[in-house]
Amino acid sequence: MLIIKGAVVGLLVAASASLHADFTYTETTQITGGSMLGIMKMAGAFSKEARKVGEPIVSTVAVKGNRMAHINPDRSEIIDLDAETITNIDTLKRQYTVVTFEQMKQQIEAAAAKMKAQQQKAETTTPEKPATTAVKFEVHVRNTGQTKDVSGLSTNESILTMNMDATDKNSGQTGTMAITNDMWLAPEIPGYEEVKEFYRKFAVKMGMVFNSAINPAMLAQYQGASKGMAEMTEEMSKLKGTPVLQVMRMGMTTDSKPLPAASEAPLPPQPAGPAMPSAGDVAQQSAASAISSKLGGFGLGGFGKKKKAEPEPADSAPATGTTQPTSSVLMETNTQMGGFSRTVNDASFAVPAGFNQVQLKSEN
Repeated sequence: MLIIKGAVVGLLVAASASLHADFTYTETTQITGGSMLGIMKMAGAFSKEARKVGEPIVSTVAVKGNRMAHINPDRSEIIDLDAETITNIDTLKRQYTVVTFEQMKQQIEAAAAKMKAQQQKAETTTPEKPATTAVKFEVHVRNTGQTKDVSGLSTNESILTMNMDATDKNSGQTGTMAITNDMWLAPEIPGYEEVKEFYRKFAVKMGMVFNSAINPAMLAQYQGASKGMAEMTEEMSKLKGTPVLQVMRMGMTTDSKPLPAASEAPLPPQPAGPAMPSAGDVAQQSAASAISSKLGGFGLGGFGKKKKAEPEPADSAPATGTTQPTSSVLMETNTQMGGFSRTVNDASFAVPAGFNQVQLKSEN
């Protein structure tokens, strides 16, 4: 979400990079709530990996010139802009893979071709034409005026809300997917310009890959998508500073309203260990399932393939005294930055000795 604007800013960042090429910081990410967290905790009784759900993951991010490394205890990723490679290291298995930007392009092109072939096959086997889906984006940035110290920095709160209302014009079915990001932004972090500059260069490189592989007409089939993307860019330009703390929520609503921000409506605490879902969890999942069915799943491809719902029998109505929730928080995540330093360990950009390289599996 960080955007560097203008040639002047680019020149200033480049000049700074010539003086200070090293920067590192820590990033702590944790799933802190949502109905999906409760379900994943239940799975923890049967899966060793699932037991870790909800635990904080501390990663180190290091930038040195045209290389960036993301390192955590289980795995690491090294992006090399000069070599145009991404190296993924599995620490637990003591192995690694290397993919080039060109290989990524080929994978994207293959996936796009496969999707197009499936769509053409579906159109030939389905007598009726796919329905036209109208999409309405609602994106707003609100500066609350609230301040607090985060990682030793003075920050200001901005709340980003994004709703995607989708309507099948044939059936009239509607549904809303919503994201709310509660951000605490620091106006300036000495050295963080190295990270911004790296992402700018990476976006240029990857833009060339994606632009040549993705057909821009894919979004055009959804009415209102282009206008929504333009409005999103305008709203996000209101964000000033670096988000050192973010609490992001993803979910669904039935009334087209945004999900409440974490600072305004904290979620109830989660149980410490695996537990059966509460009545509230079941109600939330029911609401999410209902909204998801209107959206044709979590994507838009289901529109035009479902007939209008038949009236429900009387005995399926909600019990007296109960109300169906109008929104469902599927997942809430907390991401905090800290430990800012100009010191970078060169070993961060090397594959550990004794690790074996394995080839990526080709997609059929």
